Amino acid sequence: MFPSTRLRRLRRHPQLRELVRETSLSPGDFILPLFVRHGRGQHIPIGSMPGQSQLSVDRLAAEIREIRTLGIPGVILFGIPEHKDATGSDARSKTGIIQQAIQEIKSVDDSLLVITDVCYCEFTDHGHCGILKEEHGLVDVDNDATLRILQEQAVSHAQAGADMIAPSGMMDGMIDALRQALDESGYSHLPIMSYAAKYCSGFYGPFRDAAESAPQFGNRATYQMDPANSNEALREVELDVTEGADILMVKPALSYLDIIRRVKDAFPELPLAAYNVSGEYAMVKAAAANGWIDEQRVTLEILTSIRRAGADMILTYHAKDAARWLA
Repeated sequence: MFPSTRLRRLRRHPQLRELVRETSLSPGDFILPLFVRHGRGQHIPIGSMPGQSQLSVDRLAAEIREIRTLGIPGVILFGIPEHKDATGSDARSKTGIIQQAIQEIKSVDDSLLVITDVCYCEFTDHGHCGILKEEHGLVDVDNDATLRILQEQAVSHAQAGADMIAPSGMMDGMIDALRQALDESGYSHLPIMSYAAKYCSGFYGPFRDAAESAPQFGNRATYQMDPANSNEALREVELDVTEGADILMVKPALSYLDIIRRVKDAFPELPLAAYNVSGEYAMVKAAAANGWIDEQRVTLEILTSIRRAGADMILTYHAKDAARWLA
């Protein structure tokens, strides 16, 4: 007890503080989301996400070289197709925007980890995550019909050269369906990073600008999780583990640090990712632009908190800035 015990002793010297630091943060912890669109010479800034842009495939090479120079090990791809339809056909086309982007990135740097988002909200003209059906006057996503087209999308990504797929649609049974499709197509080696606990969050707004994926009616509350629930998250995660997920994910991250901790405690044997989403990013950028916060300090504190909660890797739009600051 005080005065013989003085915890401040270990805080007096900067190097000593680093030596006893419990949680580390490095560029190797980050996965950078990229938004890819059809066309040539396209580098379109995203207004609600300062510092982020939609890129055409021919603009990816410079981006990939910068990412690798910064020590960031991987990216996750989101596509904006030239044409959208009711079933998101571009998502599973051999010449789809994501398929083109994978091939371009691999031609530039085959060592970069390329993860693909497997979902349909960016590709459908209605903005929902699968095939729609009407039942009892209610229009909703047809879970089982959507599983079939998710299988086609995942296999097409594998054929294009993806290193990992990340299904995000929160369809029941999607991990089992995708594992089966990949295995039957000769891709048993390809890992699945599941958006195992993905909440119906208000923090996705800027992403929907970036991916041009806002739902044209209603919302996604019938398939994404209620923000009030935490026990349900463990049920969702357990099902994905049983179905064969290789990496788990919690999304969003900052408002769900408790979920990250609970999932890590319940399933310590599996790697855990957390998605530091667009709204969380945009709030920091907006406050920093107004001079209300120190962007570097707050960003690194947020990312450290996500790691401290239990995440082994972080999907974040801050990746490049954070990598520079950590260097």
